[in-house]
Parts: sequence; C-alpha cells; structure tokens
Amino acid sequence: MNAVPDVDAIRTTINDMILKHMQGNIDPAALTPQATLKDIGVASLDAVELIFDLEEHFDFTFPDSRADSLGSDTLQDLVDAVVQGLRDKDQAAGG
Repeated sequence: MNAVPDVDAIRTTINDMILKHMQGNIDPAALTPQATLKDIGVASLDAVELIFDLEEHFDFTFPDSRADSLGSDTLQDLVDAVVQGLRDKDQAAGG
C-alpha cells in the first residue's frame, strides 16, 4: 500500500463534517487551519461525536491521549492527526 494521504481531501472532509454537526450554525469562512473547535463554537459533546465520525469515516482509531486534546487543537492539528492515523493504519497493514 504505502499510499500518501490526500491532505486537501482530508481537510475538506473534516470541514464538511464540522458544518454538518453544526447544522449551519457556523460560517464556513471560520474554518481556517488556525481555528480550534472551541473557537468556532463546537461544544465538547459535538467534538466527541465529530471524533467518532472521523474515526468511522477514515476507518481508524485515534489514540485515547490524542482524542482527549482534539477540542483545543487547531483544525490543522486535526488534519495532521487524521493523516498520522491513516499512515499508522497503513503501516499496521503492512504498507
């Protein structure tokens, strides 16, 4: 395997999922790489649901220590965490 994740596609997917969770209560322009979930108004419970949805969508599990901090990380940190999760999954599969 050893596929390189498409970072732009991951960013778009994450932004789309955030917009879906927020049900139109957020300005898409606020979804900048520097924004945190807290900054854009994503509550703790919504952040947890988002993490579960990302894990399901990308078919991997965030390490518990990583998942606990994602609400305060930037959106770029979240993109990076998904990229790393996909790389770890690929390596575990022998890629």
